[in-house]
Amino acid sequence: MAYLKPDFFERDVLTVARDLIGVELEWQGCSGIIVETEAYAVEGDLACHTASRPSARDFVLKQPPGTAYVYLNYGMYWLFNLLVKGGNKDGLVLIRALEPKRGIELMQQRRNKLKPNELCSGPGKLGRALGITGDHHGTIMAGRGRPAQCGLHLPSGPVSVLADVRVGISQAVDYPWRFLAADHPHVSVPHGKVKLPLVKPPSPLM
Repeated sequence: MAYLKPDFFERDVLTVARDLIGVELEWQGCSGIIVETEAYAVEGDLACHTASRPSARDFVLKQPPGTAYVYLNYGMYWLFNLLVKGGNKDGLVLIRALEPKRGIELMQQRRNKLKPNELCSGPGKLGRALGITGDHHGTIMAGRGRPAQCGLHLPSGPVSVLADVRVGISQAVDYPWRFLAADHPHVSVPHGKVKLPLVKPPSPLM
């Protein structure tokens, strides 16, 4: 099975985030079908790390497309993203959920869960199930330099994809930049079920 090449990630971040649905993510003896992603744009997206973190902007500038951007969320969960650059809109794609395929017993041990739909149905769960840590930040996932047993494979057939708002953010909350495999039991939040935070209106001028 052929691996994705860097040019897959040299397109608009929204296109890449949608097209990653159905792709198989292989990671050090484990694998799963990507069933949920979120796109974050380098420019004009306050929810993207590049809006507030110079290190993220430096990462986008210096790393090749398809590189893993891994960060610690809430001091507990390592989240796995892929760098997209070279198209109309550069950005990062968060891999939110997988349908486990290989290495399921190892995922079950890491997560202390048995049901397949509980192993990778969220970005923090996914990171723990695959054994991803901060040491994997900067891993090249496409092209020259890609480690053995790591990579992404094209889907074997067409996938029905839905768009929805992103989860758990407080900025740019209404962007429909989350993509899901339609009616899939392994997604983190079903389509149409995200609760948007209350946004306070600006204070009136005195």
